[in-house]
Amino acid sequence: MRYFNGFSLQGEEQYFSQYLVESDFAVAGFSYGAQQAFEYVYHSDERIDRLILLSPAFFQDKKPSFIRTQLCYFESGREAYVTQFLKNVSFPSGIALSACLKEGSKEELEALLTYVWDEEKIKEVLARGTIIEVFLGAEDKIVSVEKAYDFFKGFGTSYYIKNAGHLLH
Repeated sequence: MRYFNGFSLQGEEQYFSQYLVESDFAVAGFSYGAQQAFEYVYHSDERIDRLILLSPAFFQDKKPSFIRTQLCYFESGREAYVTQFLKNVSFPSGIALSACLKEGSKEELEALLTYVWDEEKIKEVLARGTIIEVFLGAEDKIVSVEKAYDFFKGFGTSYYIKNAGHLLH
């Protein structure tokens, strides 16, 4: 299985073992990594049977002012921004993600915040026979879970996990 990490993270896939499938024909990604995983599958000519999107970063419902504010906060204090970001990612579990920290760049954050999930591209991936599974935590403090769920539910199996946050714990 090919896995794509979340923003400012590496090695966090250990927290998703119950959702991942060990297969040469599966691709998975967490948050920002879900965006990257989707683009990898979309541009790939390899056989991919399953795409697993773990708390996919979904910000296309946000106003441009939200994105500008996030980028300003990041630029004015990267360490503080990432520290708070990781707390929000692990909420409500309180899992310390410091061992998984790999500070991301402003360019990566901007790509994450401005990414648009394209319905036509998703339909094309589905038409190739790829199954899409989406996992969302009801207590997520990063994305608008209801809006993400409403968007993804028409493209595959979407799981809405009660009492779980962005990290799905």
